[in-house]
Amino acid sequence: MLQSAIEIKIDAVIRASLEGMGYRLVRVQLSGGDGRKKLQIMAERADEAAMTVDDCADISHAISALLEVSDPIAGAYVLEVSSPGIDRPLVSERDFEKYAGFEIKLETEEMIEGRKRFRGMLEGIEGGEVRVTVEGTQYRVPYDLVARAKLVMTDALLKAHAAAGV
Repeated sequence: MLQSAIEIKIDAVIRASLEGMGYRLVRVQLSGGDGRKKLQIMAERADEAAMTVDDCADISHAISALLEVSDPIAGAYVLEVSSPGIDRPLVSERDFEKYAGFEIKLETEEMIEGRKRFRGMLEGIEGGEVRVTVEGTQYRVPYDLVARAKLVMTDALLKAHAAAGV
């Protein structure tokens, strides 16, 4: 997944602290500009329990203090802390392994076999390539070319989520 230089810097500043608090950093995303910047931090509990409002508040307080000291963002911004949700983004190789067997939407930075958008069954990741089957055809998408990917809300995903008790 591609990140801007500032997102990489923010990730480096907060990741270890979040892990020490018992969370996994899912995504850092800075959007907007000139007075309307929004920093979205998406995290999940390392124990895979459901995220609570208190979890998000704890993360927000810890991150605010770290960002105050390191000051990686020029100007004002709004900090938003959230959980990934059921139809979560897939951002790490671990995500592509863990959610194999579920439907995904995936967009690439470059054309792969004549297309940049894929919606189909995630078959996993192997040798640095995300395998996704679309209408009976399996595509192998280099992980480094994935611009964005997320789970699609389906009955199977809802059932698995409910069975996990999350």
